[in-house]
Amino acid sequence: MEKGRILIICGTNRKDAVSRLIAEIYSGLLQKAGVSSQILDLADLPGDFAFSALYENSGKNEAFNPFRALMAESTKFVFVVPEYNGSFPGVLKTFIDGLEFPQTFTSKKCGLIGVSSGMQGAGLALSHLTDILHYCGCEVLSFKPKLARIEEHMDDAIITTPLYMSLLEEHAGRFLKF
Repeated sequence: MEKGRILIICGTNRKDAVSRLIAEIYSGLLQKAGVSSQILDLADLPGDFAFSALYENSGKNEAFNPFRALMAESTKFVFVVPEYNGSFPGVLKTFIDGLEFPQTFTSKKCGLIGVSSGMQGAGLALSHLTDILHYCGCEVLSFKPKLARIEEHMDDAIITTPLYMSLLEEHAGRFLKF
């Protein structure tokens, strides 16, 4: 990964997730600002990693190790976090559990964007993830857009609500200065 590149994590392994679309839109905003990024989509994780890459198997899953290495070498992350059952997806927590602790996140910087079909915009999910990232020693940007009822604000892969685009633009601007 090239120095200065921001790693955008799509926080679900659901295929064709809206979170992936938001990650692509955000990547485009960074590109427009002259900053390169890479998307890490949890849908690309090996299906068995929860059983073959954690705990006593840490570092032994050759299919998961490139994800670990990418996270370890990155210094800035943006998580696009969907709301599942009042929090964030279990696959995201399991992914974090499979990373090197605590050095993957220690003294690094992170931004969070919440996405939900419901009316809370993943507020609780962002709070839960912030607590975990702080525990791991990561600095989290305080501005966390919450994109509620996301399907009502998109047409295909385009955000149709100016407020939502302005929130993402503001987040990108703040994150680049963070």
